[in-house]
Amino acid sequence: MADENKTIKLIIQRQDEPEAAPYEEEFDIPYRNNMNVISALMEIRRNPVNAKGEQTTPVFWDMGCLEEVCGACSMVINGEAQQSCTALIDQLEQPVKLEPMKTFPVMRDLAVDRSRMFDSLKQVKAWVPIDGTYDLGEGPRMAESKRQWAYELSKCMTCGVCLEACPNVNSNSEFIGPAALSQVRLFNSHPTGEFHKAERMDAVTGEGGLQQCGNSQNCVEACPKGIPLTTSIAALNREATVHSFKEFFGSDYHN
Repeated sequence: MADENKTIKLIIQRQDEPEAAPYEEEFDIPYRNNMNVISALMEIRRNPVNAKGEQTTPVFWDMGCLEEVCGACSMVINGEAQQSCTALIDQLEQPVKLEPMKTFPVMRDLAVDRSRMFDSLKQVKAWVPIDGTYDLGEGPRMAESKRQWAYELSKCMTCGVCLEACPNVNSNSEFIGPAALSQVRLFNSHPTGEFHKAERMDAVTGEGGLQQCGNSQNCVEACPKGIPLTTSIAALNREATVHSFKEFFGSDYHN
C-alpha cells in the first residue's frame, strides 16, 4: 500500500539517442512497500512527470525476467553496477541516482548496447559445437566434483556488471573481459566442448586476451551471482602456459 506522505526522489541520467549529450532529470514518485528500482521506473512510465511538474518522456531501460536471471536490467545505481530488479528502494540511500553502465555504448537513457560482451563470447567459442546432423547420444558423464564447480560458472547471465567493474575493459582496450574468460574455462571442461579447447586457447592468448587482465579482482566482487571469475582466470593462465609449450613444440592439442 502506498504511503501518501512519503515519496522517493530519483535522479536519472538520460540520453535521447546514442549521439546525444546526456543530461539529468529528477522525479518524485509515491513510495510503496517492497519497491525495487524497476517498480519506481514503471511508476514514471505510468505517469511521466518530472519533479518540476513538467510532462516528459518515459524513461527507457532494458529488462526481461525480473528475477535476476536474464541480466538485461543492469545499470549503475548510486555508483554501483547491479541489477535493478533486485535493488530494493528501502536499502538504497536517497536520492537514488540511476545511470547507464559506462563500459558499453548508450542506446537511450539507461539501456546500453552489450554487443561487446556477446562478440567476446563468439570470439572464444563459448558453446558446445553441435551441428545437428546426427544424434550424438547422451555423451560422456562428468565427474560430480567437476560438475559442481562447472555449475557455478554456468550461472553467468551476461549482465555485464563484471565488465563495468573491470578497469581494463574500456574504449582504449580490446580486452574481452572476465565473463568470456570464465566461459572458456567452463566449455573447456565440458566432455564434448574440450575438443575445441585449442581454438579457445588461441583466442584467449591472442589480442585482447589474458595478458590484458590487470588482476584488480573488481570483477569477482561485483558479480551478482558470486561466480569465481578470478579463479577461472588463474586456471586459464596455467592452461595458457601449457598451450604455448605445445604450440611451440608442434604437439597436437586435444586434451
